[in-house]
Amino acid sequence: MALDVRPLRFATRPQPGGSHAAARYLPIAEHGLIGDLHTVALVGTEGTIDWYCCPRFDSPSVFAAILDADRGGHFRVAPDGDGWSAKQLYLPDTNILITRFLTPEGVGEVQDFMPPPRTGGAAHRQRMIRRIVAVRGRMRFVVDVAPRFDYARARHEVALTARGALFRSRDLALGLSTRCPLETVDGRDVRARFALQAGEVATFVLDRVERDELPEPCSEADVAAEFDATVAFWRRWLGRSRYAGRWREMVHRSALTLKLLTYAPTGAIVAAPTTSLPEQLGGARNWDYRYTWMRDAAFSLYALLRLGFTEEAGAFMQWLEGRFRHAVDRESGPLQVMYGIDGREDLPEEELAHLEGYMGSAPVRIGNGAATQLQLDIYGELMDAVYLCNKGGLPIYHDGWVELTRNLEWLIEHWDQPDEGIWETRGGRRDYTYSRLMSWVAVERAIRIARQRGLPADIGRWIAVRDRIYADIMQRCWHPGRRAFVQHGATDVLDASLLLMPLCKFIAPTDPRWISTLDAISAELVSDSLVYRYDPDASPDGLAGTEATFSLCSFWWVEALARAGRLDEARLAFEKMLTYANHVGLYSEEIGPTGEQLGNFPQAFTHLALISAAYNLDRQLG
Repeated sequence: MALDVRPLRFATRPQPGGSHAAARYLPIAEHGLIGDLHTVALVGTEGTIDWYCCPRFDSPSVFAAILDADRGGHFRVAPDGDGWSAKQLYLPDTNILITRFLTPEGVGEVQDFMPPPRTGGAAHRQRMIRRIVAVRGRMRFVVDVAPRFDYARARHEVALTARGALFRSRDLALGLSTRCPLETVDGRDVRARFALQAGEVATFVLDRVERDELPEPCSEADVAAEFDATVAFWRRWLGRSRYAGRWREMVHRSALTLKLLTYAPTGAIVAAPTTSLPEQLGGARNWDYRYTWMRDAAFSLYALLRLGFTEEAGAFMQWLEGRFRHAVDRESGPLQVMYGIDGREDLPEEELAHLEGYMGSAPVRIGNGAATQLQLDIYGELMDAVYLCNKGGLPIYHDGWVELTRNLEWLIEHWDQPDEGIWETRGGRRDYTYSRLMSWVAVERAIRIARQRGLPADIGRWIAVRDRIYADIMQRCWHPGRRAFVQHGATDVLDASLLLMPLCKFIAPTDPRWISTLDAISAELVSDSLVYRYDPDASPDGLAGTEATFSLCSFWWVEALARAGRLDEARLAFEKMLTYANHVGLYSEEIGPTGEQLGNFPQAFTHLALISAAYNLDRQLG
């Protein structure tokens, strides 16, 4: 593979998905992930960091070449020359990513990692370490550091120092420490060229610094100590896992990924660390996922508790309690669909017209307008999360229960309203079956918690409401002609969200009504283990473009099959889904027509569903 280390310049904008665009962008799946529990970076298989926000997941980007190859900014480490290939892997049981370069002259690798926060209350020093090693022969490398602050909207200056370089924008400064000679490029970037013999090492450390703070020299001994400490951190953390089933490697990689997507100061888990990676190449279904959805709560806590990570579950539960304790009256209900990782509610949606988008897929968006939608299902997912925590030894306390039941009383008065639903459609509100289902879950789990703990509750009233919701679903959301539960009472369209009906114990997994629904979903929404959410042609969602298959739903389907006793079918479908992971075991939101990963990457929801499916399929198989 030839590498042109000159700044890229193109006279014309590429056509979405065309060969011109494809040559400038790696496939989404050709990336690994590193992070420090505050933010992450995507590292391409060619050695380039294509996405990095600093200092937090939801901060403006510093490197965003994945959203604009020309303007976005990047941090490239690669062999200096032609005719090389690359491989990528994780150091086992860690989140240290190794990209290996194979050339006619030798073999080299770059070890990428971000040291996690230290214990003992010490302030977290945010740094990205890229350790370049010559493994065999003599290797020539080129390193380009080209930051573009604030989503490539802010100007910056660069100054060379005795041991590196200092990049300064108005709001953020980054120090680059290295012993390699640097030169400036275009007055704002730096480049290094050097050769290493087998066994030699060169290191580049990118630190967040104060505006007038010079980067500190970083010795090889310091870097080696940081490396060893980071290895020990991840292996010690993963060692707490209780999972010992058939798919240990994939489950543990999913767990490590979920930990990377956790914001340590609050315990919140982001839906994905990226924004605007398209669900369809050239399409407009591009959203910012760097926030925490209430919907993810129950699924996150279920996965964490099943694996034995009670500390993480407890931290996330504390974050959730903060949301329902501070709930306010609004048209869309006391709770929001999503929040910032710090709990903030204001997430205004904005389009960045100066960025072309991944492979020309515009618009690029930051913020998320769906935060103000009415989505009634979040109350069920929240109450299920509280129920799971109570079972897992993390009880809700009195003050939290009082606030939680206040939110439940609001739902009891509003559960029969139309809403935007789980898929956050922008085509108007409907009486979605899934929203009814989760409203039932909210009341049913509240009854269970109150009875188990002897907590104050109007049990008789709650039971009456629960039963009304149950009857509504059975009467209005069941389509006799289709012999299936449908998306809402005024349609015959199927919806993959209903795969959760037996998983949340609304209906027995072998009930004839459910089996015929499962058969209908399998016949119409499934393609080689890949599951579509719904048919947007039959049920317009207010958005242009087509739907790819949704990986989350594929793992739900596996679990529904397993619970229905169709173990051979479930196991084969699960194994097929594992083949759609990328080279280091990561999943984006969707899978395209030829198996390509689409949408924001990696997606927490998919990895949560993988853990749940693996755990329950293991249990069914014995």
